[in-house]
Amino acid sequence: MKRQKGAALLVAMLVVALVATLASAALWQQWRQVEIESAERDRSQTAWMMTGALDWSRLILLEDAKSQQGGQADHLGEPWALPVQESKLSTFLSQDQKWQDGDAEVFLSGYITDAQSRLNLRNLIVNGTLSLPELVAWRRLFEQLGLPLGELGSMVRLLPLAQTSANEADARPSSTAPLMPQRTAQLVWLGMSHQTVAALENFVTVLPETTTVNLNTAPAEVLMACLPGLDMAGARQLLAQRQRAHWTSLEDLRQALGPDGKLLDNKRHGVQSSFFEINGRMRIDQVVQQERALVKREGSNAVRMLWRVRTPLWVPNAPLQ
Repeated sequence: MKRQKGAALLVAMLVVALVATLASAALWQQWRQVEIESAERDRSQTAWMMTGALDWSRLILLEDAKSQQGGQADHLGEPWALPVQESKLSTFLSQDQKWQDGDAEVFLSGYITDAQSRLNLRNLIVNGTLSLPELVAWRRLFEQLGLPLGELGSMVRLLPLAQTSANEADARPSSTAPLMPQRTAQLVWLGMSHQTVAALENFVTVLPETTTVNLNTAPAEVLMACLPGLDMAGARQLLAQRQRAHWTSLEDLRQALGPDGKLLDNKRHGVQSSFFEINGRMRIDQVVQQERALVKREGSNAVRMLWRVRTPLWVPNAPLQ
């Protein structure tokens, strides 16, 4: 009888342990499903709000074009160039416009940059041939930043192959022809290292067509690289003049440069822009989504989005270029 009682007690303990294990597993599965659903909902809400923020940025660029009436220049004193610091949207998004305990904390930040304030990769190839002035500008930029010129040579060698392959719609994929980059980060396809691409991030770009460099928004390194005969000291002096008053035309800049102003080229230099990059950051509690989009402003009629990608984390108060 004692042996039977001990066996019965042991079986009862095993049954209780099994039931507790199954119950805890069921609770854990339920908690996991709730967390997954909550995270998906937050990501979906973040994506929709980010889309609204991008549309708002496009509206700002469109209104800026309408106010210009087709005759003014683009510069860093316009509304589109003002960054949006991390701003709380929780009160605005709540049902009664009052934040309550348990409501999600929503923050928005971002900024717009002029994509034509940088050297455009597309400008290196003009009518199927290498542009010598653009190559000199890229070389001067590499020397100023202390980057290896061998990687520039590799890019110049592979770029015509990539562009030829991209232009031929019926061309078969080749193991020797690299893909044509669409964004700056993809310059590694042309033989550049990730360190070099990171150093060039604020000074070069890849646009779908050849463009001029907007001298009203270009940083000192780009001014030095694209303006013949200009060194970094002269580029900083131009920046100081530009901060006092932007240039409304190339003729104003020719007068500021003096004799070197004759070297300005209307096909390479300008004071207006059509391509802009929009960088946005949306944070809902612990969910953070950051995106970058390239848009083209087509006069005062429309602002068309060319691509939109998610980006790695960046500091919310990133400075303007």
